Amino acid sequence: MSALFLSSLTLSHFRSHKRATLELDGRPVAIYGPNGAGKTNILEAVSILSPGRGLRRASSQDMTRRPEALGWKITADLTSINQHHEIETWSEGGASRQTKIDGKAAAQVALGRIGRVLWLIPAMDRLWIEGAEGRRRFLDRATLSFEPSHAETVLTYEKAMRERNRLLKDMVRDAHWYAALERQMADAGAKIHRNRMDALLLLANAQAAAETAFPSALLDLTHADPACDAPDDPAALLAALEGSRQRDMAAGRTLIGPHRADLSAVYAAKDVPAKDCSTGEQKALLISLILANVRALADDFGAPPILLLDEVAAHLDASRRDALYSEITALRAQAFMTGTGPELFQELGEAAQNVNVTDESGVSQVSQT
Repeated sequence: MSALFLSSLTLSHFRSHKRATLELDGRPVAIYGPNGAGKTNILEAVSILSPGRGLRRASSQDMTRRPEALGWKITADLTSINQHHEIETWSEGGASRQTKIDGKAAAQVALGRIGRVLWLIPAMDRLWIEGAEGRRRFLDRATLSFEPSHAETVLTYEKAMRERNRLLKDMVRDAHWYAALERQMADAGAKIHRNRMDALLLLANAQAAAETAFPSALLDLTHADPACDAPDDPAALLAALEGSRQRDMAAGRTLIGPHRADLSAVYAAKDVPAKDCSTGEQKALLISLILANVRALADDFGAPPILLLDEVAAHLDASRRDALYSEITALRAQAFMTGTGPELFQELGEAAQNVNVTDESGVSQVSQT
């Protein structure tokens, strides 16, 4: 199997890091240090080497180091399917970030064509018990990992929907104002649904084909309003949008479409919905899905993705932690993992590179051991 990994990473004026450089060789990376030292900031920097706003969904302005507020820059050398790429992404003065690949200006979606990045962070621990928006985002991130153009499709749909919602709030009744927007929504919305269903099938197959210490999840995509019987058919979705105008106008927003979908999961071995599982079981299901995503991508893309696991070891017992590390090394994924101390990664031994992050007067300091 081909490899996908960062061989170098440099952060400049990014969050708590004034300047930090890591030299990497493709092995998992164990990042340890006290809380607040800047460990997660390294993971966030890696996450924005992929399309989107990164694992914190932060603005460019929020990522810049204070008090200088000069802007920030991240550079990286990426090996992907036996090809080498130089990546630069930066923001000046809080402006939208810019990207170059191999010295040429590039759109964010191009990052998804040369590499793949997945992550699991503590904020996702409540995925199964909070609102549907977080689950849609989780599914769309998995979908994007298989189909980089999914991000543009979602943006097209959301832009058209915002315009339609403005018309609804203004009580515009002339159908001509809606026609073009609803066609855009129907075409993009049907594609969003198909992309999501394709991703769910890939995840299900990857879970079924693997023997793992983590529980399998049965996944399903549901809709808050089943007004459209064929959400993957643009014509059916268009008819549903047209038929829902009066009701949507009363609500002041669009009530049908892929933005109203929800992801459900069932702990397969126990036949228990994920929302009713224990905290530990919910975490194990999340890890299982992330690992399934890694396995599926290894087959689909040709190499396992870069994996970001923030504070994951602290919430696992020794046996599950060992199982996680064994799967990561077996998959040959470059996983960036954070924890408060090196003892959390001792099972990895020489299989991992170690990075110590400390804080000195509000400036993160990075050393490799």
